[in-house]
Amino acid sequence: MPSAINAAVAQQTAAGSVPSATISTTTEGAGGGTGGIYSAIISRNQPIIRVKEKTYEELHRKCLEKNILYEDPDFPPNESSLFYSQKIPIKFEWKRPREICENPRFIIGGANRTDICQGELGDCWFLAAIACLTLNKKLLCRVIPHDQSFIQNYAGIFHFQFWRYGDWVDVVIDDCLPTYNNQLVFTKSSQRNEFWSALLEKAYAKLHGSYEALKGGNTTEAMEDFTGGVTEFYEIKDAPKDTYKIMKHAIDRGSLMASSIDDNLGFSYGSAPRSDIGELIARMVKNLENAQMTHSTVDYQGTDERPAWTIVPMQYETRMSCGLVKGHAYSVTAVEETTFKGEKIRLVRLRNPWGQVEWNGPWSDKSEEWNFINEAEKIRLQHKIVEDGEFWISFEDFMRHFTKLEICNLTPDTLEADKLQTWTVSVSEGRWVRGCSAGGCRNYPDTFWTNPQYRLKLLEEDDDPEDEEVVCSFLVALMQKNRRKERKLGANLYTIGFAIYEVPAVDFIHGTKHHLQKDFFLYNASKARSKTYINMREISERFRLPPSEYVIIPSTYEPHQEGEFILRVFSEKRSLSEINTEKEHKLCIINKLLHKYSLSPIIFVSDRANSNKELTADEDTGKDGEKTHVDEKKVSAATKAREGSEEEKQFRNIFRQIAGDDMEINAEELRNVLNNVVKKHKDLKTEGFELESCRSMIALMDTDGSGKINFDEFRHLWDKIKSWQKIFKRYDTDHSGTINSYEMRNAVNDAGFRLNNQLYDIITMRYADKNMNIDFDSFICCFVRLDAMFRAFHAFDKDGDGIIKLNVLEVNWFVPVFLT
Repeated sequence: MPSAINAAVAQQTAAGSVPSATISTTTEGAGGGTGGIYSAIISRNQPIIRVKEKTYEELHRKCLEKNILYEDPDFPPNESSLFYSQKIPIKFEWKRPREICENPRFIIGGANRTDICQGELGDCWFLAAIACLTLNKKLLCRVIPHDQSFIQNYAGIFHFQFWRYGDWVDVVIDDCLPTYNNQLVFTKSSQRNEFWSALLEKAYAKLHGSYEALKGGNTTEAMEDFTGGVTEFYEIKDAPKDTYKIMKHAIDRGSLMASSIDDNLGFSYGSAPRSDIGELIARMVKNLENAQMTHSTVDYQGTDERPAWTIVPMQYETRMSCGLVKGHAYSVTAVEETTFKGEKIRLVRLRNPWGQVEWNGPWSDKSEEWNFINEAEKIRLQHKIVEDGEFWISFEDFMRHFTKLEICNLTPDTLEADKLQTWTVSVSEGRWVRGCSAGGCRNYPDTFWTNPQYRLKLLEEDDDPEDEEVVCSFLVALMQKNRRKERKLGANLYTIGFAIYEVPAVDFIHGTKHHLQKDFFLYNASKARSKTYINMREISERFRLPPSEYVIIPSTYEPHQEGEFILRVFSEKRSLSEINTEKEHKLCIINKLLHKYSLSPIIFVSDRANSNKELTADEDTGKDGEKTHVDEKKVSAATKAREGSEEEKQFRNIFRQIAGDDMEINAEELRNVLNNVVKKHKDLKTEGFELESCRSMIALMDTDGSGKINFDEFRHLWDKIKSWQKIFKRYDTDHSGTINSYEMRNAVNDAGFRLNNQLYDIITMRYADKNMNIDFDSFICCFVRLDAMFRAFHAFDKDGDGIIKLNVLEVNWFVPVFLT
């Protein structure tokens, strides 16, 4: 099951300790690069991102013109699309619906929740979400375009649409489905010749790489992929007192809702335990053969109306005597009240994705309670005595037996409120990079500060006349990206959470957006945080904080875990923009009635968006990051004093011995000079400089393009190396000759370079070893290249606006500076 780690416990536990809770093996897949920072309203009317190069319409038209049936090259009908953990003992036969039955139909009488019957795949979480989806016809038509058919313009091609991390994607598939003995192996409809649910499952499997990738998960995943909404997760034992009201509001507002029961072994439908696929398939084969024998004597008068053979999965779930199933997901399809013997009774309607096996207690299909309900009320409640997996249960019994409740809101309007609110959303994509920005939780103070930081400005309080508190309501949702798809590579869902800190007042007033340092987090407590660290795809929380500027720190529980994420922040106010001037910043603090200043209520800025103004080689930083030019007279005096020193004479003699009469050295000779000098520094543990580093240094200092440097150029280079050496020794606290890659951010800042997060990530990946350490040679090589890049940039930035434009010839000159 998804394992939660209490945030308070996480902060109190000793650094480096492992949480006692067992972490689930529910997994997804990593992939792709991170995109830029963007803000947008998550709308169900956003444009579609098409598949690769050709759209469904183009592929469909091409097949019709050539009179061929579509074959999907990206999700072929073979074992690679089925299972990845092992080979199965039997061979499935991929068939198109016309080969399975006569008169196949895409949808019969409208897509509804009773059309879905689970097969031998542990994806009840996905099917429970489908059942919820069928209750909202507008959303259903978005996910399942209805203009598809096995009759008119049939070409063996279908498409479905899913929300993926801020965008809607169109997934195109062929209609080949895995079968055994001419029966569908996985999801099927209650009617044998209806195929929309089987094809939808195939499209979702393609989105994640295989059918096996769908084994085990949380209903919220599929709910969000169907809607682009935001989910809330409740442990029923800790649920609010007005849970019934929350559920009622959810149904009334079109939210999708599901519930489940943990088993006694700590497993719930949300996880995918290790299992022998071969054994599961063998059970499935036996079930299918038994079902075939059972149904063979029944005459259904034609194939069109014959029901599918529904086989109850035998994988993980445990049936209870009351008919409910542990470790299983149910769709919540209705919440109602009725009158029973003169008293109001609260009821909840649930559906088992199996299409059978129902609750047998009070208010079940055949229970005596229904004898006291009149026919009109039965019709209103859609009471039926049918073994279709759907049943009513009293709210009290629901709270007694079920352990989890998941709600996916189409907008994050608070379900406790009686009026619909309007929300806006800001979205940012990010990543945790091992050795650079994967700092873990507060248990790891040495690295926690290196996590990505996102600024949140709450500038206008809620419009609630009944609330005397001056607070801003918002919701934070942190989602891991692309984890399920890489299950076959061993990827797991990380245990994730986030913390929110108030930005120091001086930073708020001056509008500075620098990356907050280690000391800040050591001496300042968080203003809010996620209740738990948990291994789910998304974690979300509602907050109410006073107007101010905050920083959100998303993190994994443990450090050094690489992955991508999407961070969404929802605000009750309507507009989003950025405050640009210092004057306006001060007004925000002085006066909280910001309406008259026409300021926007919320600003959400990543530290990746900060300006990247760099210092030249002859500039240094003052207290507030201001540039200060070095006094040339002082430099001249220092130079004369140095030239007369004993060290200078020895230095010149060594250089002359290696360089010869021309007093110029190449990269190999430079290496010899530097290594001879470095050896004299006994307090610096290093094996010397590599030839590659020396080539970079030559490229930096060679002003005439000869591939060599003279003594003055070398002297200037050595001055730089000495200043960088001091920085290196400052962070080499254990005198090992290396510094931790997480300290590279501060070291780079100390040298006067200002980089964004992506460049820090690149530096770590390029220069850190497998233990996330950077040795002296790599350190100097990195600084040499940074210095060369900024010198080249400033040479082209003639007007000093921080922007350069290059033609082709200039690019040919500029790029080698980065590659030396």
